[in-house]
Amino acid sequence: MSVETLPPVPSYDEGVRVVVPAPDAGPGNWAGAASAVLVDGTFWLTYRVRRPLTEGRGVSVVVARSADGVTFEPVAEVHRKALGCESFERPVLVALPDGRWRLYLSCATPDSKHWWVDSLTAASPDGLPSGERQVVLPGDDALAVKDPVVEQTPGGWRMWLCCHPLTEAGQEDRMATRLLTSADGLAWDDQGEVLAGRPGRWDARGARVTAVVAQQPLTVLYDGRPDAASNWHETTGVARWDGIRLVADDEDPVASPFSDGAWRYASAVPLPDGRTRFYVEAARPDGAHDLVTLVR
Repeated sequence: MSVETLPPVPSYDEGVRVVVPAPDAGPGNWAGAASAVLVDGTFWLTYRVRRPLTEGRGVSVVVARSADGVTFEPVAEVHRKALGCESFERPVLVALPDGRWRLYLSCATPDSKHWWVDSLTAASPDGLPSGERQVVLPGDDALAVKDPVVEQTPGGWRMWLCCHPLTEAGQEDRMATRLLTSADGLAWDDQGEVLAGRPGRWDARGARVTAVVAQQPLTVLYDGRPDAASNWHETTGVARWDGIRLVADDEDPVASPFSDGAWRYASAVPLPDGRTRFYVEAARPDGAHDLVTLVR
């Protein structure tokens, strides 16, 4: 795929359709942080549901399927109590080479700013809530880890991991992306930081890879924010691999035209016709976030 034919950053005014509406009206009610795959003609989607006023933060992760990529039927739901966490953020659903399925979960440690990445593995998506559990990345006192993007490549597994330093109280929202590699998708080797915020730019406070949209050249979508006050209101841009790390484009980011402007957690699914179906968590006029989709 040439640079000229790379899928651009998806924007709100391009035939956007709501896939999962926010669970309630008003700020903090979010459906999103999604990832999606297309397997044997079926779209599989997993997303986080957040209800801060009635249940507090991210309460569950849903796995759903669809024939058209727009209308989804839930097949499984994992509640945060099952993993002993205070909140969920981005999950990732992966079809394994042996026919099983794995769900990666971003889990918040209760009463702290710490996050870890857990996993559930089962024979089928509907069995994931009772699947085999394994902690994948525990994080530590100095680093919270969450929101992975997981790929299976000819050279092995690859993960783009969002990391939040915990060494300065009150500054834990800062974020950067690290690259990890693995032979089995469970034991990971850290290859170092590959994308960080740029001082004075729209992503100064941090940069989180959310989707890989091309392999040649390696190109990703990422979201970021300029300051701590913009936490949870990230917008989306493009970065490309220079052989050592990801380099952000100089273009302005894409935002929702509504309320807090959030246009974040973009996920990209290549379609058989050469186009790409995107899923994005998008702010709506009342401040809630819907999970939306569009095709480019």
